[in-house]
Amino acid sequence: MFSKIEVNGDGACELYQLLKAEQPGEGDSSDITWNFEKFLVGRDGSVVARWSPMKTPEEIREELPTYL
Repeated sequence: MFSKIEVNGDGACELYQLLKAEQPGEGDSSDITWNFEKFLVGRDGSVVARWSPMKTPEEIREELPTYL
């Protein structure tokens, strides 16, 4: 659980491959840009949203009712 994993490229962990496939993000690449990138996963396991590292938890909190 605490070992280093790859999140981009051919060796990316399966979890991050799924997250990026369902929510590719903005820009030319679906790559994770920094370690504070955030994903919201629904109860059914679908990836509902993705936020950039610059989005604050307070800003996300305001958006969460949209997804509930």
